[in-house]
Amino acid sequence: MKYKAILFDLDGTLLDTLLDLANGVNYVMRKYNQPEHSVEAVRSFVGNGVRNLMRRAVPGGEDNPTFEAQLTDDIEYYRGHDRIHTKPYDGIPEMLDALRERGMSIAVLSNKDEVAVKNLCEHFFKGHYDLALGNTKDRPRKPDPAIVKAAFELFGVKPGEVLYVGDSETDAKTAEAAGVDYILVSWGFRDRETLSKYHAKQIIDSPKELLAFCHDSDGAAA
Repeated sequence: MKYKAILFDLDGTLLDTLLDLANGVNYVMRKYNQPEHSVEAVRSFVGNGVRNLMRRAVPGGEDNPTFEAQLTDDIEYYRGHDRIHTKPYDGIPEMLDALRERGMSIAVLSNKDEVAVKNLCEHFFKGHYDLALGNTKDRPRKPDPAIVKAAFELFGVKPGEVLYVGDSETDAKTAEAAGVDYILVSWGFRDRETLSKYHAKQIIDSPKELLAFCHDSDGAAA
């Protein structure tokens, strides 16, 4: 078997979190009498963690004198509203089960706070994955490869035995920095034109295509 572990991004890859993220942003915009953003605008803001999301959403970014307060408000609001509209993309739980049945270890790696990542994974994917890691004070955010290397150590695998799956330029850069093969998905927060600028093994349109890719890769490795 070529791949022993598959590492998944969370937002935009396994979970459709966009509407809850947008609602959190716009709650803060209303509170501070600032212009609200469309869901599609928030889609373009997402990536590299909540601080970067709010830096793009708040007028003036971090130069805005109320930026830190707005960031705190967004974090607090989202913590209590992260499962209102959020749901797995179609076919994701079944795909995870099929991969695990093939003997692959499954990790979820996110720039969300680690507690939030673990809570979301337990809520939506309990029994479908092996490891969930998120942002901590001691671990830099993706695209730094530290979180991927942490998964290497915990799973006892080498870069050549790992496939990374994500939906954004951040994921592509993370995988490349870690020296692992990667797949990008078209159903997440970035369009194909953006994804095609990177060197993914494949851009896929459905979870079933990932199963097919892994099957073909295993055959090639054999």
